[in-house]
Amino acid sequence: MNIEPNYQRMVDVALNKETDYIPLYDHIVDDSIMDAIMGTTVAGWNFGTLEQCDEYFRVYCDFYKQMGYDTVSYAGKIIEILPNGGSLENPIKQGVIQEQADFDAYPWDTIEELYFTKYDPIFTALARHMPEGMKAIGGVGNGVFEMVQDLVGYQDLCYLSVDEPELYAALFQKCGEIWFTLWTRFLKQDYADAYCIPRTAEDWGFNANTLISADDIREHLIPHYVKLSKLVHETGKPFLFHNCGKIFSVMGDLIDTVGIDAKHSNEDSIAPFSHWVKEYGDKIAFLGGIDMDVLCRMPPQEMDGYIRNMVEGCRKDGRFSGIALGAGNSIPDYVPVEQYLAMNKILRTLRVELRS
Repeated sequence: MNIEPNYQRMVDVALNKETDYIPLYDHIVDDSIMDAIMGTTVAGWNFGTLEQCDEYFRVYCDFYKQMGYDTVSYAGKIIEILPNGGSLENPIKQGVIQEQADFDAYPWDTIEELYFTKYDPIFTALARHMPEGMKAIGGVGNGVFEMVQDLVGYQDLCYLSVDEPELYAALFQKCGEIWFTLWTRFLKQDYADAYCIPRTAEDWGFNANTLISADDIREHLIPHYVKLSKLVHETGKPFLFHNCGKIFSVMGDLIDTVGIDAKHSNEDSIAPFSHWVKEYGDKIAFLGGIDMDVLCRMPPQEMDGYIRNMVEGCRKDGRFSGIALGAGNSIPDYVPVEQYLAMNKILRTLRVELRS
């Protein structure tokens, strides 16, 4: 099962091509999971100096290599540097922007330098410790919708959409402009060469619908993603979008208007992975597959059967193209380590069997 890593496999998957092996992909693996497997203590690591960044990414990148991935997943979250943010990950916290005066007073001009002051040494260390044959997937973490939510709060954002539609629109426009500026600068840096697939990530939906209307997504979000997709494609790289929830109402927009090359994130309560592949797999690639509830709770023997059935449902004219396998969402700290290891072993075994 020790297959030499080759990031080109993931690039080919994102371009909807057939590969020699079906690669593994996980959007995020929590540091505590890495520590438990690697016998390290990187969880809660201090990134205060370049030396500390180096120590962290020696472990971080080695983990992905040892676990059989062709790529390393890493993105620098915007919400970690937004002044007085925090409403995305702490929904009970009232957002810093509630009215026009808050918007006008917010230190928008500081965000770019705050971001790169924090992440330049981190991205540099990641690139320096990239294992041979591997590159990264990710880049600037969080999307426009998550930036807005972090500053306003989801509930209050819904109120603004009705009570103050001009401010509602201005928030998306301003965050979109800053987000695009961050991506433009990121893609010009030397460390961007360590990334083979730029990826943006946010959640437009939940298990029953989109979080804002499809029309609002088309008006306030899609135009920003069109610009980013064009920018990424000008670098000669494919564009991956991680987006959770039931977003069928805007999939056509993402494929035909934005021009994403690949999508990640699925859960069985919305639709099984094979449904996404059969419905849209002639146009874009799909990454992930294994439902989070299955990953957390299903006994390994049953998980093996579940995964094999899922993968068989993804054949295209008898072949496999444009798919990479892993968790349907991510590997957070609540996933039992033994369950993650079971999934990883099943996928690494299966990719060899399918090739033979």
